[in-house]
Amino acid sequence: MSKAAPVRYMLGVGRRKESVARVKLVPGTGKISINKREVDDYLTIGTQKMLAFAALELTKTKDKFDLTIKVQGGGGTGQAGAIRQGVARALLKVSPEYRAILKEHGLLTRDSRMKERKKYGQPGARKRFQFSKR
Repeated sequence: MSKAAPVRYMLGVGRRKESVARVKLVPGTGKISINKREVDDYLTIGTQKMLAFAALELTKTKDKFDLTIKVQGGGGTGQAGAIRQGVARALLKVSPEYRAILKEHGLLTRDSRMKERKKYGQPGARKRFQFSKR
C-alpha cells in the first residue's frame, strides 16, 4: 500500500455576490496570477487590489506564498471580495493561528448581501412607475 503524497498547496474558496474564487496557495516568492493573467492586468483599480489581498498584508505573508486564482462570475468588486475570502480561508489552512487576526478584521465572514429581485408590476426591485392622481 502506497503512502499519500504530502499536500504542497492550500485551497480556499471565496464567494461574494455572483462571484466565486478558487485560490491555490503555494509556498513561494509572492507571485500572483488571476485567471492566468498578471494581477495588475486583471484588477486595474487600486482599491480592489488592496481589498483582495488584505489577508496577506495583515498576516505579513505577502512574500511567502505564490497565489494562483481562478475567479468567475460577477463584476470587479464582487470578484475582489470573493478573492479576499478565498485567500483568508487558504491562509487558515496554513496556520490556525491566523484565525484571530482574520476574524477580527471580518475576512472570514461571507458577505450575504445579494441583488434584490425585480418585482412584478414595477420596473425594478424598488423603483415604481410614476404615480399620477389624475
